[in-house]
Amino acid sequence: MSEETERQDLKLDLPAAHSASRMARQVVGQFAAKNGISADDIGTLELVASELLSNAVDHGGGGSAMEESDLTSDVRMKLHLHVDAKGWELRVADQGGGNPSELAPYLDDSELPDLEDERGRGFFLLIQMVDKLSVVASQDGKGLEFIARKSVG
Repeated sequence: MSEETERQDLKLDLPAAHSASRMARQVVGQFAAKNGISADDIGTLELVASELLSNAVDHGGGGSAMEESDLTSDVRMKLHLHVDAKGWELRVADQGGGNPSELAPYLDDSELPDLEDERGRGFFLLIQMVDKLSVVASQDGKGLEFIARKSVG
């Protein structure tokens, strides 16, 4: 990463629909490439962004909407990507309520998830791809914000 791209930020405010998640994944990949992230690291970043945005649509107030027209209200999700010479930090916030402490057990990689359960492995897989995955209350107080960090190089 060159000195002139030492620190860059991308901020997106999106409708909580899967179509917006697909578009955002492409934008994230292009932004990362422009700012010197390697192709391997871009693949990881795009996958993490896609999973966190899809989670926001399905569980964070979007009601699993495929298109913006499927939403019954103006439910939003926010993405903030910070890239610098050390790596990247991705934040995805939703408006679906929730308590960060209730999700803490899912962000602990010391135990394997229940392989018989049809859900619940997504966070475990994401944790394997990043240096740290955490959750806090969103800044607007309407939902949760997931924070993924990854060192590069």
